[in-house]
Amino acid sequence: MSRIAATFDALRKNGRKALIPYVTAGFPYADITPALMHGMVTAGADVIELGVPFSDPSADGAVIQKAGDRALALGIGLVQVLAMVKTFREKDDTTPVVLMGYANPVERYDQLHGKSGSESAFIRDAAAAGVDGLLIVDYPPEECAEFAAQLRANGMDLIFLLAPTSTSERMQEVARVASGYVYYVSLKGVTGSGALNTSEVEAMLPRIREHVSVPVGVGFGIRDAATAAAIGRVADAVVIGSRLIQLIENQPHERVVASAIDFLRPVRAALDA
Repeated sequence: MSRIAATFDALRKNGRKALIPYVTAGFPYADITPALMHGMVTAGADVIELGVPFSDPSADGAVIQKAGDRALALGIGLVQVLAMVKTFREKDDTTPVVLMGYANPVERYDQLHGKSGSESAFIRDAAAAGVDGLLIVDYPPEECAEFAAQLRANGMDLIFLLAPTSTSERMQEVARVASGYVYYVSLKGVTGSGALNTSEVEAMLPRIREHVSVPVGVGFGIRDAATAAAIGRVADAVVIGSRLIQLIENQPHERVVASAIDFLRPVRAALDA
């Protein structure tokens, strides 16, 4: 059983919902990420989504794009992201870490670091670093069966996005290869855009669960404890990113971790209530 599956299993047995904060690796300071990850766990995070900076994101809104640009300017790439996860694992070997990003950095990593037969250098090194899951926005499920199998063979899950426009056929394709959890994008737009309609989310989740047996997390548009609690009543997990990025963006180095903790603790409390 993967760390992600074990985490959701334990939460389910205790009647709790997963809090999954997202931060961009290397933001707002190149050396802050492992400490920030530990701080988020202290505040009640169950899974951490770590954004891999990329120059041409298609799903990210202005807030996360800006964070990615800043991290790239600080020299943060996939090599550095894996090193951050490895550093985090020196003190935490239980909290699942999911890398969220795009195909280009993953495939470029394999080009630069080579393959041994059919083995991906990225999969090998991600597993060694302690990564638990991948969410590659532009990897369609129809083309991912082999990749998903390689990840599972190395103890990692492949996570997919579903959207308000996803058809039943699309959900079935995702269900065929997804593991860990699926990420339901609650808005027709990019991260941080629009207002969240909880009734629409509540109506959509039963449709998803008709096809998908893994837990369903909901993100995009969750900005505070109240919206997190509303979504937590119907979803298995709440993903929160853009608002957290905004809150830490202009903090001095010594205040970044504390600011994240101060924001996430009330969200955790609302989910548990």
